[in-house]
Amino acid sequence: MFVISTRNFPPEVGGMQNLMGGLANALVNHGPVKVFADKTENFELFDKHSKAEIERFGGIKLLRKYRKANRIVEFIKENKNIRSIFFDHWKSAEKINTEMISSFPSFCLIHSKEINHPKDTLLNKRVLNSIKKIKYVIANSNFTKNLGVSIGIPKEKIHIINPGCDKPVNIEKEHQDEAESIFKDSFPRILTVSRLDRRKNHQNVLMCIRNLKEKFPNIKYVSVGDGEEKKKLMVLIKELKIQNEVVILDKIHQKLKVALIKKSDLFLMPSIVFKKSVEGFGISFIEAASYGVGSIGGKDGGASDAIDHKKTGLICDGQDINSIYESILKFFENENYKTYGKNALIFSQNFSWSKIVKKYLNLI
Repeated sequence: MFVISTRNFPPEVGGMQNLMGGLANALVNHGPVKVFADKTENFELFDKHSKAEIERFGGIKLLRKYRKANRIVEFIKENKNIRSIFFDHWKSAEKINTEMISSFPSFCLIHSKEINHPKDTLLNKRVLNSIKKIKYVIANSNFTKNLGVSIGIPKEKIHIINPGCDKPVNIEKEHQDEAESIFKDSFPRILTVSRLDRRKNHQNVLMCIRNLKEKFPNIKYVSVGDGEEKKKLMVLIKELKIQNEVVILDKIHQKLKVALIKKSDLFLMPSIVFKKSVEGFGISFIEAASYGVGSIGGKDGGASDAIDHKKTGLICDGQDINSIYESILKFFENENYKTYGKNALIFSQNFSWSKIVKKYLNLI
């Protein structure tokens, strides 16, 4: 039996939720899976149809953490056939007794913004104390591994396993038509799927759209996601007079999101470092690639693990508006975007969950 302790799990939407949900689904093909997860909206219906056995925890966050840890310890005592345990975050492992997980392989996934705390600070010490209990620390990219080493995690404990990606789904005609009605007769069709926060760098993308409008009169930029930057971005769109070229969709159905990816020409997310927040990998690039869409990502963080520069897309300097602008021009010149898309589709197959889960199983 595989055990998963996670604070992030479907049906809640997000990169971490997709990662832990995908891992659970992949492990189910190799044995029973027990998931200890937090309660979220509409979890009952999701859990009812899940192949994994899911136990949920609600209430105040601090108390929830202790209750979940105690329940996991109780479960381990009751079950002698546990093959391994997976923690989505160092905080998920923090309250687990070391002795309880010493008799089988333990995994803790690390992500750049969750461990990016200066050495010798309280948070840094908490990270390292939690990681001490774990046999295998899993970094989602080379960047995250190097960051882990720099904050004091022993290099020999860290293994790089990129997040897996679900297989492309069949897109129903109604969702294809809806996506087509959003893009209409535009070219190029540029898409971002992410939270509206400073790290994702929407403000510099909008500046570029304003400049690109002169070269591509029918350009359309669609951003899918909500966040604290939305009001500022809406003001900027008005100031730049690009209301006709930009569409912000804060809450949409998963099937429409996939249809928009499929109908786009470029997936654009030139992320930057903002305070302690940095992109550790960028599974969205792989999701776009799985539908034959190439990407442009930022040089800060782990995007270079998800984008093969000049093959499946381009890496640019997200801090430099001109770098983003020039990269977009290069992406579309001589119909490069078609070649990037074809290469991206092939590249995405390296991230199928059936392949990724074997890297975990090999460590076990």
